[in-house]
Amino acid sequence: MTSEADTRANFIDPALVSAGWESGQIIREFYFTDGRKLAGNQRGSRCFVDYLLHSENRHLAIIEAKKQSAHPTQGLQQAIDYAAKLGVRFVYSTNGEQIYEFDLEVGKGDYTECYPMPEQLLARYAGITTDLTRTLRDIPFHLEAGMRPRYYQELAVHAATDAIGNAKDRMLLTLATGTGKTFIAFQVVHKLFQARWNRQEPGSRRPRILFLADRNILADQAINTFNPYEKDLVKIDGDEIRRRNGVVPTNAHIFFAIYQAIAERENIGGYYKEYPADFFDLIIIDECHRGAANNEGSWRAILEHFAPAVHLGLTATPKRTDNIDTYNYFGHPAYEYSLKDGINDGFLTPYRVKRIRTNLDELVLTTDDEIIKGESTQDVYDTNDFDNKIVADQRTELVAQAILQNINPLEKTIVFCINQNHALTMRDMINKHKTVADPHYCVRVTSDEGKPGRDLLERFQNNDRDIPTILTSSQMLTTGVDARNVRNIVLDRAIGSMVEFKQIVGRGTRIFEGKDYFTIVDFRGATNRFYDEDWDGDPVAVDTPPVVDVNEPPPPPYGGEPGDDADQPPGHTGADEDAPPEKLTVRLSAAREFKVIDVEIRYID
Repeated sequence: MTSEADTRANFIDPALVSAGWESGQIIREFYFTDGRKLAGNQRGSRCFVDYLLHSENRHLAIIEAKKQSAHPTQGLQQAIDYAAKLGVRFVYSTNGEQIYEFDLEVGKGDYTECYPMPEQLLARYAGITTDLTRTLRDIPFHLEAGMRPRYYQELAVHAATDAIGNAKDRMLLTLATGTGKTFIAFQVVHKLFQARWNRQEPGSRRPRILFLADRNILADQAINTFNPYEKDLVKIDGDEIRRRNGVVPTNAHIFFAIYQAIAERENIGGYYKEYPADFFDLIIIDECHRGAANNEGSWRAILEHFAPAVHLGLTATPKRTDNIDTYNYFGHPAYEYSLKDGINDGFLTPYRVKRIRTNLDELVLTTDDEIIKGESTQDVYDTNDFDNKIVADQRTELVAQAILQNINPLEKTIVFCINQNHALTMRDMINKHKTVADPHYCVRVTSDEGKPGRDLLERFQNNDRDIPTILTSSQMLTTGVDARNVRNIVLDRAIGSMVEFKQIVGRGTRIFEGKDYFTIVDFRGATNRFYDEDWDGDPVAVDTPPVVDVNEPPPPPYGGEPGDDADQPPGHTGADEDAPPEKLTVRLSAAREFKVIDVEIRYID
């Protein structure tokens, strides 16, 4: 009885040779995922195709092989799904006796007598191929020994370089946090460097590139990724310009800056205006949803000044109402890779949700409660009001105790609080009830800490260290903090938008040895409001979900105190007129009982 291996050896291999395919153009059993992470450090099945046909650094077709006794299209549907993941247009399914061809672009298929020749398949892709796209695809990735890019990283790089090769001026790459957007940006830059591409005289010089971020930590992490071009890069900031006696640096090829350092501010001219409009060939905007693409956005004026350059946006958030300006500016993503994709492929860590409710989630003040400051203006306070309208340290203490009871003592944890003061109180309450003696077990990391805080963050990111174990923060850690061994993301703040929720959850998605999943510990119901089936994957509820008033308007997405530059949205001035009204501060009666009333756990299937 014939087998699938017989079909390959006796029918497919000879037919490919007859069609002119060389061994270097054929990959057999092409594995392209790692397999979903499962409990006990196990993995699910890896995705692979029987044959991947390629030429000129382009995936052209896949072949699904079946034994001779099977129907020739028995495995067609799975092959189509895999082709869509790999960006392949043509699928062939065969039992050796018959060959079925399916074209994903037109959504139709039919039987064919033989496989097309390589040049015939390439010709079918001709509409999206130019001399420049072929040149850029042919330049190998810059990889350290033993490294290979993940399949989606290759596709994202090719999507960006193809767009540049087809003279696109704006493009967007949307990939979930932890999937390597900066690595992708580096490979794009590397290919452009090697091709000596530029906007004015291609081939005459290397391009000049500006990498824009909205936080120094993001810019510094990007600089580390670009280290192979260390001699070609410079960071534009006040220190660098002072070293140059007030003159902006021009003697480099890759320039890094945060929006705030080069944008125009009150009484300070924008450094970006010191550069000619056509100075840069490419501008990469990291986490571009944060800068906002509306006319008041912090990077919009910079991009308008450098209009002749190609603008490449990087974001970890899908198109939603609160970042629609960004998508309107850049257009439909050239490539998109979701959290759901990353988890199912095994490149990101699955998650579970612990929704914790306390008997203080709805608070009615009584005459036995002491008002320390401010005035009570409403009958009932709920989770969205705490630390926004009313401050009750006893609730923060209860939450701190619940956090410690619901995590293992040395699991790295980030606690997202309403603002910097709330983060201080949370740190103090956790340290009050902790069982680990180290004084740096729980620390606050916000903009106020300055360099000592950044040093503590670096120690937290070191996977060989257990201490610090818990970080409390508000806005500073929502984006770009690469800490692979984070096991818990604690939400004790109202989340203002889907975009912000995606960023916060992304702090836990990175893969680490022995990390089967990470846990979102939610004290404010954010996981019920902002769950996104298409992007996040399909969770399974173990118990009945708590009731959430979806008609209630969301709170503001940023809750920092005036002057918290890293805890405010870009462009926020911290001026006195922006100061919130005095918050009600209370000490609840000692006769009250403070307790957790429900812990609901949800698992991804």
